[in-house]
Amino acid sequence: MEKTKLGVSVAAFGAFTYVAAGVAGFVPAVLLAGYVLLMESNEWLKKTAVKALATLAFFNFIILLVGLVPDVLSAFYTITNVRIPLLPDLFNGVVRILGVLKDLAFLGLAFKALNQGTVKIPVVDGLVEKYM
Repeated sequence: MEKTKLGVSVAAFGAFTYVAAGVAGFVPAVLLAGYVLLMESNEWLKKTAVKALATLAFFNFIILLVGLVPDVLSAFYTITNVRIPLLPDLFNGVVRILGVLKDLAFLGLAFKALNQGTVKIPVVDGLVEKYM
């Protein structure tokens, strides 16, 4: 079993990177990815760190786009005084579902990382393969 320079197994560090990105957000994920990219030599671990950041950015971007719809509708309601009652609730529900999918994706990625595996996320994997 290969170890990092910190003495932790590569698989455990990769899983920790996914958990940190999924639970704590961008700051710990960027710090961990920066450490891995600068200090570690294992290619799988480097791809894992970049994929954790890319997955976090992807889900946050999708949630941001879907979450903008109720705000745009609110502005439309203010201007026209015409209301469509269920539409904001529908989009807020979609945002919550996306949040659950994000949590499940990071949970799956963390468990697969324990065996130095991965879960395919087509958009994210394509970007990571293209730029690494």
